Amino acid sequence: MPDSSNDTLLARCHVEGEECFAIYKPERGETPLWDFPEGTLHRREVAAYVVADALRWPNVPPTVLRDGPEGPGSLQLFVRFDSSQHYFTLGTERADDFRRVALFDVIINNADRKAGHCLLGDDGKIWLIDHGVSFSDEPKLRTVIWEFVGEPIPDELCADLTGLATALEPGGHARAELRKLLAEPEVAATADRLGRLLALGRFPEPDPGVRPFPWPPI
Repeated sequence: MPDSSNDTLLARCHVEGEECFAIYKPERGETPLWDFPEGTLHRREVAAYVVADALRWPNVPPTVLRDGPEGPGSLQLFVRFDSSQHYFTLGTERADDFRRVALFDVIINNADRKAGHCLLGDDGKIWLIDHGVSFSDEPKLRTVIWEFVGEPIPDELCADLTGLATALEPGGHARAELRKLLAEPEVAATADRLGRLLALGRFPEPDPGVRPFPWPPI
């Protein structure tokens, strides 16, 4: 895939006799970063799916670890989408969807939520991609979605977040899955961020010590 900062390959897959396409991001194609451990970005992609699956929102395409032609990496189901649409074109009409995205990004500490990482699928759903620079145990949240700052978190979303908090407790199924993918301090920090979010009960403000927006924004 052109214009990607890391090797990003379109793969043809066969699952139970059905053919599909997927995005394959091999570990060996990851660009080293000063603020994330080397060779871990593909694992963070899978971890984001684990959290979204446990939470039941937002829509992150199924993502797994696989050993492919270029070695181990993440494999994510390819979602067909309208390339003319992104957060800046969809934000107003799909505000409820993006409230979920905003909360999800707080939990996973997403350092790179660009508008173009929010896709309008051919199925009409909002799909989220590119979570390789998430789950740091230091504050790094950078996102284009700050419209909801100060709003109370809706009750139904609080209920879902509470369920996720249970799944992230020691012995919880989501915590067990994350421990296979992330360092222990990163797993603990994820649970801590969720706990603080629930205690706040509102969409949080940007951290004053962190540049709040990614670049480029799309």
